[in-house]
Amino acid sequence: MAENVNNSDSGMDKDTLFMLGGVAFMVFGAGLILSNPIVRRYLGQMGVGSLVQGALPDLDRYIKLRSM
Repeated sequence: MAENVNNSDSGMDKDTLFMLGGVAFMVFGAGLILSNPIVRRYLGQMGVGSLVQGALPDLDRYIKLRSM
């Protein structure tokens, strides 16, 4: 019985490792995309700051719903 518990813990560790590896690849990919000068110029013209300010009320509402 104890052997089965150890195997499930090992599986959970592997899943966590895969998830963190995926997050690391996404951050690395976003960094590569944002380091491109053409993309930076386009985002500067688009006005990313206004987009973030528009999303903050929705994020605040989501956090309040999660705390209920």
